[in-house]
Parts: sequence; C-alpha cells; structure tokens
Amino acid sequence: MDPFVDLIRLLRPRATLWRTIEACGRWGISFHKRNDLLFCWVEKGECLLQRPKVAALKLRAGDFALVRTSSSFDLTSDAKVKSIDSEKAFASQSTIALKMGAGKARSSTLHGGRFVFDTANEEILTGLLPQLVHIRATDRSMRRIHQLLKMNATESANRRPGYEFVVARLMELILIEVLRREGLNTERTLPGLLAGLSDAVVAPALNAIHDDVAHDWTVAGLASLANISRSAFASRFREVVGTGPIEYLKNWRIAVAKDELREGVKSSSEIAFAVGFQSVSAFSTSFSRRVGCSPKAFTNRLRIATIRAN
Repeated sequence: MDPFVDLIRLLRPRATLWRTIEACGRWGISFHKRNDLLFCWVEKGECLLQRPKVAALKLRAGDFALVRTSSSFDLTSDAKVKSIDSEKAFASQSTIALKMGAGKARSSTLHGGRFVFDTANEEILTGLLPQLVHIRATDRSMRRIHQLLKMNATESANRRPGYEFVVARLMELILIEVLRREGLNTERTLPGLLAGLSDAVVAPALNAIHDDVAHDWTVAGLASLANISRSAFASRFREVVGTGPIEYLKNWRIAVAKDELREGVKSSSEIAFAVGFQSVSAFSTSFSRRVGCSPKAFTNRLRIATIRAN
C-alpha cells in the first residue's frame, strides 16, 4: 500500500466553504483560530497574508497558500487596512463571490476554502505540514495544482449534476499534490512521514510497514531493507520521522484501528488481529494507552460527535 494512499484514506479530506473574494481598492478580511486547514489561491492581483508575530507574506497572482489556523490570520490589500470578520461576511452573502473594497475596477480575485478531515485520525496532520505552505506560481508543482484549482472553480460555479462529488475528488488530488511537494522539499526541516518518504534509508521501512501493518516487524528486519546496521537505522529513522521505528509501527496500527472502529463493520477482535495484535486484551491496552480510552469508549465518542454534527 502506498503510504500516501494510506494517509489520504485515513484523513478522508473534504473541502467546505469554497468561496471567491472579488476585491477592489483597499480591503481586508480576518479568519479566526479554528485549528483547521484553510487554502487560498490568488487568481488575479496580490494581497498580504498576515499572522501574529511573523512577517507578512505577499501572495502574488498564481500563488497558493495552505494555512493551519492554529492562530488567526488576515488577508489584506495592505498592512494598515482594518479587516472585516470572515464568518460574518460570508454568512451575509447568498452567492459564492464576496465583493470587498470600493471602486469599479477589480484589483484582486482570490479563491479559497477549508479542508475538513475525519475526526478519528485528524491528529495525523500534526507533524505533516508546517503552519504555512506557500507555493509560488513559478514553482514546478503549481502547474498541476493550478489545473485542479481551475477545474474546482468551474465545478463550484456551474454546479452541474454531481458537482459535489467531483469537487471532493479534486480537493483530495490537490491535497496529495501539496503533500508530495512538501515531501520533496529539500528545505523542509519538520520530521514526519513526508520527510521519511523522501529519505533513501527510511522510505523502504515505511513502505514495508504500510504494506503489511500486521507483520511482526523488528528494528533489525526493517534495517535490513536499507542494508545498514540496526543502530544506524534506528538513529536515522528517529532523526527523520521524529519517533523510533517500532513506536511508529504501533502508532500506525492504532491509526488504522481507529479508522476501522469508525467504519463499524468489524469487531474489536477482528480489528486487533488485522493490525497485528495477538489478543484483544493487548489491543485494548495499547489502544487505551495511546488514545486515552478503550476501543468501545472511542466508538461511542465518535457516534456522539456524528450525531451532534448532523
């Protein structure tokens, strides 16, 4: 199994609040801290992306930004303009396009929205992406992302039969392209799965774990895949991924188990053996240690969250 496919399958990304901002003159819009993932694509003009305690980032035509809202941020025409609240502004509009600023000539056009992920494994995002991913229009990866964004904008605007399904698939592809790009980013310093997949020593082990999560993997066995010593492999894995190989294996087993529990098709015993545990009690103990509750309690918590969301 391709780890990228595993990752997207467990995250189950959906795009919501796909909107357009058509701005003239001076304008500004603020976004609250929500601990989610927002994206923005500048089709025309430019703007500033401002976050607390960091320098403002200028987004130019064709640029793409992915922002983790662990803090608030603003999109503005300039640093001194007063921003309006995004939630109130969008709630007052019945159309996709939000018109901002004063004047007849449109100076900037932006498209954006929010990625929503399955609550069972949403924490997997931690360590995958930095607080801000900025992909310039001149970046080689932007050609494919631009094509997907334009298709998304067209589908959202025309709303033909089946457009919601098409938009959902397009957003999954956009996220994959961003993850691929970040995984190959030589300037990236954040440890995690993406860094591991781009490392010649660690990648074979990660692929093996994802290919057969139930296998009784050992550090020596995983090290042999890279043809290096056990100690050298363990040190390299921890440096690149941020955790030891066996700890990563255990965490991934629990992530897969949480997804299976969410589906509600298999019993706890079936899930336990499918992800590599030799007994239901061992599975329950490991699950409780990492998640903070038993598999049964976790299932009940998901059920309550689903009822509240609907």
